[in-house]
Order: sequence, then structure tokens, then C-alpha cells
Amino acid sequence: RAMAGPPGLKPLVAVGQVTSTPDKELNFAACAGLVREASRRGACLVFLPEGFDYIGSDTAQTLSLAEGLDGDLMGRYAELARDCGVWLSLGGFHERGQDWPTTQRIYNCHALLDAAGRLVAAYRKTHLCDVELEGRVTMKESSFTNPGTEIVPPVSTPAGKPKLSVCYDLRFPEISLALRRAGAEILTYPSAFTVPTGSAHWEVLLRARAIESQCYVVAAAQTGKNHERRTSYGHALVVDPWGAVVAQCREGTGLCYAEIDLDYLHRIRREIPVHSHRRPDLYGTVAL
Repeated sequence: RAMAGPPGLKPLVAVGQVTSTPDKELNFAACAGLVREASRRGACLVFLPEGFDYIGSDTAQTLSLAEGLDGDLMGRYAELARDCGVWLSLGGFHERGQDWPTTQRIYNCHALLDAAGRLVAAYRKTHLCDVELEGRVTMKESSFTNPGTEIVPPVSTPAGKPKLSVCYDLRFPEISLALRRAGAEILTYPSAFTVPTGSAHWEVLLRARAIESQCYVVAAAQTGKNHERRTSYGHALVVDPWGAVVAQCREGTGLCYAEIDLDYLHRIRREIPVHSHRRPDLYGTVAL
């Protein structure tokens, strides 16, 4: 059981890298094993990536496997959080919302559970990934997913105040800057990046979000062959508020660990006070 350490010790977070498949039982067993390992190492908060529950091989399967936040799978994760005494960032749950009977579409939901297994925040992905790279990647998330309608305020955790987002949200700095203004100290980007986009943009975007917001950035990731038609990029990592990569997963599934040093974060903010230098009075639409 992960407990608060002696005064002066920095909180430890664990960041997961997994290869989800359409088999929900195998996925849960793999993720639960990582959570238990992180708990033994003393992590207070464990991050799992987008699609930690499953990655379906087609739209029909993706929809058929979805559950509500009050369903069996989230109940098992709540029990896991209680048993291990850790907070869980469950970074992309295929959620059947209350409008499922009428829309037949799901939400891509980032759920945050506390160490008692309580759901303390739920963010539905607002930016849906509709991308076509000719001959390489075709995705149309909006064909089966409802976009969320709001961003969620940062939540106080033993490691600091994270803001919740999911994967493609990484490409939109407006959301991270808005939550920085609301007090965020950790930006989360649980993801299932493709290989072409990940190899080109993953690390540079994560480091940019850290530098411009002066926050820690935590990005759990899918890796490897999820099914016969999908391979994920991996490279789960943590970036500090200066923009340095301080932890990164190797190839394959596993965990990386990072200490969250909030004193360091606030020193960087004092030394380069970009937040107070911003000019929101100038950032509206430019008149032509």
C-alpha cells in the first residue's frame, strides 16, 4: 500500500505503457499488474493510457464492448485503487453515457479515482481525432464518439493538481493554458498515438506544452500491435516544467517513474513569469 512518505520526500508518480487488445480481461490483468507494481514502489498516483480498457478491431466491436462509468469494469478499478491505496488516472475509457440509447455513440472519458476508489473527476474528450494521412493513417473518431462539452477544473491529488485531457487534445494549447490559469500543475495526455504521427510530433508537442504552461506533463501511452490493423507508437514519458524529459518507458509494456517537485515548478514560474506577461487583451480575432 502506497502511503505518504516522510516530510520532504517528493511524491512519486508511475506512468504506464500498455498494449491493449479487444480482450478486456487480458487488458485488465495487465493494467492491474502495473498498478500493483507501482504501489509496491511507493507511487501515489498511477497513470494509464487512452484505451486502457480495450482497443477494438472495428467500430462495431468498439461500441459493443463499451460500458458506463457505473459498470463492472470501473467497479473493478475502484476496488484496485482501494486495495493498492493509490490514485488512478484512467486515461481514455470507452463510456456509454446517459445518451447512449438515443445516440448509439460513446464518449472517450478520462476518469480520475482517488485512493478510496471514488470517482473525483471525469473529462470527456473534446477534440476528436479525424485525420487522414494518405496511404498511412485514417481515423474518424467522430463517426462513433460524442465530443465532450466542457473542460474539467484541476483536482488536488497527493502529487499536485492535474488537468485531464486525452491524446488529440495535445495539439490544442488553448486547453492547457486555460487550465494553467485555473491552477493546474500537471498536464495529462494519456494517448494512443499512431506510429507516423508519434514519431514526428509526440515528444516535441509534449515538451512544448510543458514549457509554455510551466507544468509537469505526464503522458501514458499505448505501444505495439493492438490488433491486426493497428500499431501504437509508445514512448510514454514525463516532462518537467523546464521542458526536460525526466522519465520515459523503453520498448514494450511497463512503467516509468518520476518525482513531482512542486518547489522546482514554482521556482521556474517565478524566474520566467510568462503567465503574468500574457496579453489576453490582444489574443482575440485579428481584424482584417
